[in-house]
Amino acid sequence: MDLGESERRLVVEGGVTKPVRVAFQGEPGAFSEEAAERYFAEPTAMAVPTWRGIFEAVRDGAADAGVAAIENSLAGTIRETYDLLLEFSGDGLRIVGEVSVPVRLALLGLPGERIEDVERVYSHPQALAQVDEFLRGREWSVMTTYNTAGAARMIAEQAERGAAAVASPRVAAIYGLEVLAGDIQTGQDNRTRFAVLAREPLAPEWIGALATRDRSRTAMKTTLVFAVRNVPGSLHRSLGAFAEQGLNLSKLESRPSRTARWEYVFWVDLDADANDPRTQEALEALRTESQMVRVLGSYPAAEDAESGV
Repeated sequence: MDLGESERRLVVEGGVTKPVRVAFQGEPGAFSEEAAERYFAEPTAMAVPTWRGIFEAVRDGAADAGVAAIENSLAGTIRETYDLLLEFSGDGLRIVGEVSVPVRLALLGLPGERIEDVERVYSHPQALAQVDEFLRGREWSVMTTYNTAGAARMIAEQAERGAAAVASPRVAAIYGLEVLAGDIQTGQDNRTRFAVLAREPLAPEWIGALATRDRSRTAMKTTLVFAVRNVPGSLHRSLGAFAEQGLNLSKLESRPSRTARWEYVFWVDLDADANDPRTQEALEALRTESQMVRVLGSYPAAEDAESGV
């Protein structure tokens, strides 16, 4: 039997079809919602107020998957997400994909508001960091909020004059606001990378056309975290495990271990598939040198082109 287009976007569980439920942080119009829409085929997007809420929803089965911002090309790593990845990896959550979202930021205000009348600007700290050049030199009070779209919603619901939000320009139509200034982000190649989280492999029917690629032809990425022994040369030898196999580390970052004072764990994005024999050899050598090694996911790397994910 040939399934219709809408049925192909559903997964059968126990004889009942259901759309994929994807948790994202923020309000409708948030960049994380856009990430869900870019990666999945018509998802049922579920807004949660915090990054932790995404992980909890997937862990508890309230959502089939989640999208969490992990890095911005201008502002850098979203450190809370890294901490949550390590914390919830013990519950079986892992990275099963990633999506890169172009970030365009605008200053939004109530209809009729003029930029000359703005006194207060609201947004998420990451977004404010990405428009620092625009804000610099203006005598505005800058207030942090939990989400870019949430800042716009607050101004609209409270009809707050003299206030503006830094958010995606598409948010303006959702909340009845106007764009007071567009493209205020620093640079024109600003992107945020989102990790796609799940406990089980994603059903092919869930993944949208932009994210569906031939695994055999797509560059793979593996994310892992490890802790070295506190002895001379331990980090050098640990990294040497990858060098000996000719494997490239596209990202290396240290974070406090949160279990011992002045101890650190190291986060790695490896340009390789975890199933590659060379990767297996490197991980085996790493485990002999390190106190802890945890692979958090191996997945197709996102493409940064505007036309696709």
